Amino acid sequence: MTATLKALPARLGRLMRSDRLSFFGIVMLTLLVLLGLIGPYLPLGDPTKIAAGPRLGPPSWAFPFGTDELGRSYLPRVVEGIRATFLLSVAAVIITATVGALLGMLAGYFRGTSDTVIARAADILFAFPAIIVGLLVAAVLGPGQISAMAVISIATIPLFIRVVRSVTLGVAGRGFVTAAEVAGASPWRVMIVHILPNIMGAVIVQLTYAMSIGMIIESTLSFLGLGVQPPDASLGSLLRQGSGYLTIAPWLVLSAGIVLSLAIMSVNLVGDAVRDALEPLKGRPLT
Repeated sequence: MTATLKALPARLGRLMRSDRLSFFGIVMLTLLVLLGLIGPYLPLGDPTKIAAGPRLGPPSWAFPFGTDELGRSYLPRVVEGIRATFLLSVAAVIITATVGALLGMLAGYFRGTSDTVIARAADILFAFPAIIVGLLVAAVLGPGQISAMAVISIATIPLFIRVVRSVTLGVAGRGFVTAAEVAGASPWRVMIVHILPNIMGAVIVQLTYAMSIGMIIESTLSFLGLGVQPPDASLGSLLRQGSGYLTIAPWLVLSAGIVLSLAIMSVNLVGDAVRDALEPLKGRPLT
């Protein structure tokens, strides 16, 4: 698996040349990420400036995505929403991936009581819908970005634990792990040096899919008013804002909804590409 990870960029390149969907997903995700990062430095306008144009104005050359009920240009607000949705989801998922991979390795390597406790805890967390968890977290911590990140972490950590535990169970019984144990390596050294490099492929693939789940959760919480709070914007809060004017200004919902759909679709396509690049025999042929 370590050699496979080293060959991942080359395999992704071949996959992009042979699979148009993978190429589209990687290009679209790159554009959205770059737009979110450099958006504040582009001449798009101030996302918080009130009365920059007419109230609920339709799309035009001056305002490509139209204006909202306060006359703010909607294009810079959508760009701000891309940045907020991506940053919150990525930050929460990376933290979750680190903790979930560690717990999954502990469960799969030590087994016994550790495996039972960690696996059952993951099952309990998996049983709660993300919306219910969001309501509980918002009641304790209050609405905001921290609550959104906490809900994303709680909703996605069982997925990492299950996947990493399953892969670790298969790797832990292989000969090189047994040889390291016989040579006197400590359990932590065995997990970090010998097991972790061989499960990184599964972690990376799960990371990409968890990002799309995180964006859906963040957008749902912000749509319900439990995530990003005004005057800040996320794609979910923009959808909530535009839903009140759906019959007279549908472009508000369409712009944020299309961008959110493209973001989630591109992340899933990249996840498929990474999976196929790591397991070319099980995916599409890399010819």
